[in-house]
Amino acid sequence: MKFKIYLFRHAQTYFNRAHRFTGWKDSQLTPLGKQQAKKVALKLRGKDIDVAYSSHLSRSKDTLKAVLKYHPECKKIITDDRIIERSYGELQGKSHEQFVKQMGIKDYQTLLHWHKVDFLHGKEREEFIKKHGEADLQIVRRSYNIPPLGGESVKMVEKRVNYFIKELLKKIKKERINVAISAHGNSMRPFRKYFEHLSIKQMMQLENPWDDYFEYTVEV
Repeated sequence: MKFKIYLFRHAQTYFNRAHRFTGWKDSQLTPLGKQQAKKVALKLRGKDIDVAYSSHLSRSKDTLKAVLKYHPECKKIITDDRIIERSYGELQGKSHEQFVKQMGIKDYQTLLHWHKVDFLHGKEREEFIKKHGEADLQIVRRSYNIPPLGGESVKMVEKRVNYFIKELLKKIKKERINVAISAHGNSMRPFRKYFEHLSIKQMMQLENPWDDYFEYTVEV
């Protein structure tokens, strides 16, 4: 028998829109975010969901709530912060402009290499990489190993997500259930690395949409 995991990212928040470091801070969905959540919900409308997971943050819970509107068959919702966003430590809640004022332009250049790429997609991302060069992109990838002050590296996020995945697979096989997961941009990276058999380099280059989902099959 085959069971499904439906993985999606929470929709856009006010902090996302303002290019603030969100991390473990709570930020509500924007009007666009609510539309994005509805798009995911409509795409998943015909699927069966028995158990659903979110983090404790409202953006994860509210996106999941939109999805489950069409799933009365879902009998259990579980909050598990192993799937929460990466902590940005002392940067959380700060805008890029605030960072420049506090830390100076030199550290901001490091910031650009080490964080801004997370916000860029498609052509904009390609142009950034072209402008700063492949060598600078390697600096961006250092964020896999190096955490911001008081925060988490992606490697640390991957460790807790992998514990979650291990337990989740056991649960799916034992209870024979289909699962929905309302995750975050950086907690989705290890999920996709695991299920899509990606390298660290490939994982760090992933773009995770706000209005779509990823589907994985678990054979029992």
